[in-house]
Amino acid sequence: MKLWTGRLSGSLDALAARLNNSLPFDQRLAQVDVRGSIAWARALARAGVLGEEEAGLILQGLETILEEFNQAAFEYQDSDEDIHTAVERRLTEIVGPVGGKLHTGRSRNDQVATDFCLWIQEAALDLEKELVGLQRVLVQRAEKDWGVIFPGYTHFQQAQPILLSHWWLSHFWALQRDRERLQAVYHAARSMPLGSGALAGTSFPIDRFALASDLGFDAPAPNSLDAISNRDFAVEFLFWGALLGVHLSRLAEALILYSTSEFGFVVLADEYSTGSSLMPQKKNPDPLELARGRSGVLIGRLTGLLTTLKGLPSAYDKDLQEDKLPVFETADSLSLLLPVMSGLLTTLAVRGDWMRAAINPQVMATDLADYLVKRGVPFRQAHGAVGRAVRRADELNVSLAVLPLEEWQAIQPAFANDLFRMFDPEVSVAQRAAFGGTAPKAVMDQLELAKKILSESTRE
Repeated sequence: MKLWTGRLSGSLDALAARLNNSLPFDQRLAQVDVRGSIAWARALARAGVLGEEEAGLILQGLETILEEFNQAAFEYQDSDEDIHTAVERRLTEIVGPVGGKLHTGRSRNDQVATDFCLWIQEAALDLEKELVGLQRVLVQRAEKDWGVIFPGYTHFQQAQPILLSHWWLSHFWALQRDRERLQAVYHAARSMPLGSGALAGTSFPIDRFALASDLGFDAPAPNSLDAISNRDFAVEFLFWGALLGVHLSRLAEALILYSTSEFGFVVLADEYSTGSSLMPQKKNPDPLELARGRSGVLIGRLTGLLTTLKGLPSAYDKDLQEDKLPVFETADSLSLLLPVMSGLLTTLAVRGDWMRAAINPQVMATDLADYLVKRGVPFRQAHGAVGRAVRRADELNVSLAVLPLEEWQAIQPAFANDLFRMFDPEVSVAQRAAFGGTAPKAVMDQLELAKKILSESTRE
């Protein structure tokens, strides 16, 4: 028997039943569904709806079901249309008709919303551990590759020299924002829907504050109508996943370029590379390409759920059955992708000599402008003077670093022979010592701050 068949006399069409059936994916809510039912049974007992013996039987039956799920011994039946139906069916098999009292005052609307909140809380805690793990690897890379200088890029053009450690840490901070957003998702899922009924609240004297405490929520949701339709926490989870995917994609894109023969800055370990079925020489960065590609899928899941939600009136609608798959798939994708990225970054080899050799002397042009500013030349004039020097070096087909002094002084008399020390990459990076800059002291301060943040993690 379905939970809702009293009103209807005919059987649901077989294909319509398949469409309606959510069990293939909401099985993942099994443990949290039983947890919610245990708490609800206790709340019914506190309200006097269940007698002591009845509550004891139901709780014992639910503990048995939970153990069956934990041991992968639970047997589903074709009549189970969702995880809630399956649990209640199994409960009545174990304890008899008294199992039918468990659903008193409760709707599948508030039940599934509660299950979903509990599941996302657990997923957020697990995924935060993986996220912290990747942050730790970035910190380790910053320490391991200390002192390596390479060309920083804007517009895919060499811009200014930076410490590689500074570049690694730039990705750490993006992940830190992702981590803070994930913590916000965790807290967004801690308003308890249970006790809201179908939409109007329960008619039994349930102490929802005690119930929320029993389940580990911060508090019960204050409005029953909003509580059973609220999926903001799911959207926020998908937004978190989509933006994290973008951050991982940007890291992957850079490493794909840096691993090419044209750059040669990094070499991926064989354990994180694949070959070609045709070309024997190929060593492909497939994990990085998959990370880049997965970002689009993560964005799609977010836009899909937003589109589903945008046309819904208040209260529950069956459209909300479509909320779980994108969340489950996002969690699965990132629980696999994050440790793969951690392993790949840990094992890649950095070719610091190639990075240093790739630096074009022109990337010190800003340093030369600053050189003039320190000699009293207004910055706009200094900028123009160095630009003319770059153009003159191009005309003479020589490197800017060997442009003769007389050419420099013809452009701007404030140039002196010591200008050539500006072409030393160490001198360049050392000048950017303000907080957040790429100078060794600034990067070391940044590194210590990153390590402090990781050491203060409350959930690792």
